[in-house]
This record gives sequence, C-alpha cells and structure tokens, in this order.
Amino acid sequence: MGIVFALAASAAWGSADFMGGIKSRTYSAIAVLFTIEMSGLVLALVVLAVVQDPFPSTRATLCAIGAGAAGIIALAAFYRALAIGTMSIVAPISATGVALPVIVGIATGDRPSPVVVSGLVITTLGVILASREVHEDVDQAAVARMSVVLALLAAIGFGTYFIGADVAADDSVIWTILLGRLVAIPLIGGALLVRGATLPRGGDLVVLCIAGCGDLIATGLYGLANTHGALSIVSVVGSLYPIATILLARAVLHERVRRVQAASVFAALTGVALIAVG
Repeated sequence: MGIVFALAASAAWGSADFMGGIKSRTYSAIAVLFTIEMSGLVLALVVLAVVQDPFPSTRATLCAIGAGAAGIIALAAFYRALAIGTMSIVAPISATGVALPVIVGIATGDRPSPVVVSGLVITTLGVILASREVHEDVDQAAVARMSVVLALLAAIGFGTYFIGADVAADDSVIWTILLGRLVAIPLIGGALLVRGATLPRGGDLVVLCIAGCGDLIATGLYGLANTHGALSIVSVVGSLYPIATILLARAVLHERVRRVQAASVFAALTGVALIAVG
C-alpha cells in the first residue's frame, strides 16, 4: 500500500502543479498562489478539526513558519517558470531541490553514499543540459533561460522547505501544513494588494481550488505512504511528481522538446531518484 499511496501523492502533486502553472499563463502567479493557498487552508482547518492535534512546540512552530516562507517563495518562482517556460523542462529542474538536504548534511558532517553522489552529479548535468535551450529568436532564448533560473530558485526553496518541514512534522504534520499557509497567505495577500492583480473567477477559480486541495491531499497521502512502506521506496515514487506534469503538458499543451532537452529531463529525474534511494 505504501507504493500506491506514494504514487497517488506524486500524481496529485504533478497534476496540481500543472493546473497552477497553466492558470499562471492567464493570471499572475501571485493571484494563482493566493487562490491555491486559501483553498488549501480551508481544507487544512477541516482536517485539524477532525484529528485535533495539539499545538506543536516552539521549535517545531518556528521551523514550520520558516518552511512556509521558503515554500511560498519556491511556489511563486515555480508557477512563474511554468507560465513562461516549457513545463516538461521546468518541472524536473524544480524537483532537484531534494538534493539540498543532502548537501546540508554533507556540510554538517554526513558522508553520502556513492549512489547519492552519483545522483547529485547526474542531476547537475541534467540541469545544465536543460539550460541550453536553443531558440532562433533572442527574446525567446532569454525567456527560456529565465524559466530555468526560476526553476532552480524554486528547487532551492523546495529543498529549504523539506529541511524545515522535516523537523516540524515530528510534532504534527497537519500543524506544519497549516502554519505554513498561515505564514504564506498574508505575504501573498500583501503582494496581491500592492500589484492589484485580478483574482481568478468562474471555472478558473474552481480549477485552482481543486489544485489547492490536491496539493494538501498529496501531502497527506505521502505521509500515509511513509507509514505503510519503506522510506527508500516511497521517497523515490513520491519524488517523481514531475512525470505527471510532463504527461499533462504533452497531452493538453502538445509540448515537444528536442532530444537534448529530453535527455536533460531523463537525467534530472534519474538523479532525483538516485538521491532518494541513497
């Protein structure tokens, strides 16, 4: 059952990312984020009312707040990258954030296995290949490079979130999620007021509410996966969420990538999997 839960989580994450990314091409990333975070907050409050977890310790609370701030910066960069770039390239690059906890561990004295080192090297090569998108139009080339830079920023933010959330979740998973959103929403709301961005309406609003709930459900499914299966297996399946985004981008947007970019996607996903296994 662990693999089933993890597969469902990765599919939900990837689908939510696709929905958020595609709507970011119509609305500003800030407006999309605000809608997604608000819908997730409502669902998180409902879950908290049911499970009634006690409020976490001060240390866990601070880690959850820090994780929430890092996560919202990552999502803002990620949605903007999805809006201006090729989703099939942006999504795998963002997933390389799983390498950051490993790098922090090395800096603090951990000794990674050869598998993890191989994963880091392959992931780096994948990012380099992805950044070498060729366009005849100079402006298109600049936009493509910017999407890669934003995806890397998102990866760093996601990696930082993983580090903080890992500590906070020891006290309570639902409070970690809830506190993160309580930090993110005022920040996004302030940016929304300053920029005067238009909020989604009608069918677009429904799609983004589904994306927000999907993101929250995915996090819960991943937690269930860890309780039903080996972490080494579950983490691999859960970290492959970009596959769902790539498949949806190809099916709905008919995205096509050159062979070099296809190789970069494969390398990035392979590297992420090796890091997770290691």
